[in-house]
Order: sequence, then C-alpha cells, then structure tokens
Amino acid sequence: MKARIVCLPGDGVGPEVTAAAVAVLKAVAAHCGHAFEFSEHALGGCAIDACGEPLPASTLAACKAADAVLLGAVGGPKWSDPAATVRPEQGLLALRAGLGVYANLRPLSVHPELTALSPLKDDKLDGIDILFVRELTGGAYFGAKTRSKDAATDECKYTVAEIERVARRAFELAGARRGHLTSVDKANVLETSRLWRSTLDRLAADYPAVKCEHQLVDSMAMLLLTRPASYDVVVTENLFGDILTDEAAAIAGSLGLLPSASLGDGACGLYEPIHGSAPDIAGQGIANPSGAILSAALLLRHSLRLEREAAAVEVAVARVLRDGPRTRDLGGAASTSQVCDAVLAALAAHLSAAQTYADPMNACCG
Repeated sequence: MKARIVCLPGDGVGPEVTAAAVAVLKAVAAHCGHAFEFSEHALGGCAIDACGEPLPASTLAACKAADAVLLGAVGGPKWSDPAATVRPEQGLLALRAGLGVYANLRPLSVHPELTALSPLKDDKLDGIDILFVRELTGGAYFGAKTRSKDAATDECKYTVAEIERVARRAFELAGARRGHLTSVDKANVLETSRLWRSTLDRLAADYPAVKCEHQLVDSMAMLLLTRPASYDVVVTENLFGDILTDEAAAIAGSLGLLPSASLGDGACGLYEPIHGSAPDIAGQGIANPSGAILSAALLLRHSLRLEREAAAVEVAVARVLRDGPRTRDLGGAASTSQVCDAVLAALAAHLSAAQTYADPMNACCG
C-alpha cells in the first residue's frame, strides 16, 4: 500500500515522540511491503517563530493532500502570554476545522502491569475499556468571543447537523463494541445540551441494538472515578470532552500512554497523543513515546485500513509496558529512544512470528 503521511512535530516534546512514531511506521512499512511517504511541516509555536502564524497555508494544504496526519504537540511558555493575539493553540483548532475532523476518539484501558500508578484502587480498575468520542469542531472553542475591560463572552453554539454526525459515529462505534452508549451533557441548565439530548434520543431509534443513556457532566466526572468499568462508548461535546478525557487519562497512570484519532467523513485523519508539549522535560530525551506510537497504530487502523498492522503495533507497545524498559513517568529511567528501540524489537518479533507460524493468508501484514 502507498500512503502520504504528513508529520507535524510541533513544540516541546512533540518532535521527540513524533520521531518515535515515525520510526515505528517506517518499520511497519519495511516489514509489510508498504510505501509510506513522509513530509514534515510546521504547526504551533514553531510556526509562529518561523512565519508569524500558527498554521501556515502550506501546512494546511499539505495536510489536506495527505492520507493521514501525525501530530506531536503544540504550545509552551514562550507563547503563553494570555494577551497575545496569536497563539499556538489557534493553529490546532484551525487545523481541525480545516480538515473537517469532527469526531475525536480517545480509547482508555489500564495495563495490568501499571495499576500501581493509577490513583484508583485495584478493584476499580478491572475491566476498564472506554472509548470516548468528543465532538471537536463546535461549541465554545469555536464560538464567537468578545472581551472588554469588565466582561468577556464565549459563545457555545451547536447545530443539529453537528450533533447528528458525531452522534452517528458514536452509535456505530458502540454497535461494533458492547452496544452501550453514554451521552454526556448539561441538559438541566444549558440549551445546547437540551438540543444535544433530544437529537441523541431521536437518533437512538436508528440503532436498536445500542442501549443509549444520558449523564450530566458533573455526575459523569464523579462516576468515571467510582465505576469506570461500567462504560463502553462515551460521547460528548467539545469542552466537556476535553475535560473528561484528561480526567480519564489519569486513571491509566500517565498522560504519556494514551493516543487519539480525530476523524471526519473522509479517510484522512489527524492522530496525536493526548499529552501536551511538556516543556519542563523537552529536549531531555525522556518523554514517553507510547501515546504517539499508539496514535500511529490508530492511523494505520482508521486512515489506512491496515487493521493487522495496527494490532501488531499495539501488541508491541503492550509487551514493552509489561517487560520494560519504562520512562520516568512510569517509574523507570529509560530514554525516549530506548523505549522506541524496545517497541521496534517487539514489533519485529511479533510480525516475524506471525508470518512464520500463521497461515500466509492470515499473516499480520495485509
């Protein structure tokens, strides 16, 4: 298979973890006979420094022409002045809108070997397997904004069409999993949430195999900590999703572990670890690359339709999390490159074993 992959390393530890993800994708291509073409472009703070804007037109054009986009992280203290009119995060929001990626998928599970790192007790961790679906291009982040000396406003606006498309994606994903969808809103207070809830109720009739329930966002924040294993697919609007998925990430033990995929109606998606630019450790070579590598697995699965290759990458990461080496956030002392090398070795062993012992028609590489 041939594919064009745009890399946006971004700021802070972004270049370090993106390099690890690219190394894994190149290994998959070499082992399985694919041809992945990589190009690198600027986004975020580094783009502001280079050309004065966080999303250069050339970057957006390259992303629109690609089969998939791999992102590191954006932002940092250098560009964090609240009074600044140009900020790195503006580039990320504009990129999401420009690509039309309205559904952000964030899977959450807890590796058995890492339960000691979770703030929850062991009896709460068994069986956690949640897929968050966050609406990504609407709501308060994209609404009209005003600011005066004494007041400020952020408009939160949703249309039925915006809610329908992300809700249908969530229903379909739930139908392919355990058939349970939880929709999170604040319908007891917010009019946008009332529209959200009524739209979900109407669409539920089209998915009779999926049980759909509603939760208010404040109670959901509590329930994620008290009975997280009760949830399958969780769908919510942009702001609520941003907050809840960061809360959920703490359950896994480290922000460095979790990937994400941002999808629209086309094949091209935007893939990035959920962690930020971590400026406090940038340049030290100690960032955990697991989230970025697992984001590359999601890229293989959702944009390139290479399910077996995606699963092989996930197996390799799981083996390294089990056996080590581990980075500092997981209680170890390994460098980013050492973890990457271990994943590459585990991946090669897994793919070789699959091709050696499996039926050639069912080997790991499609």
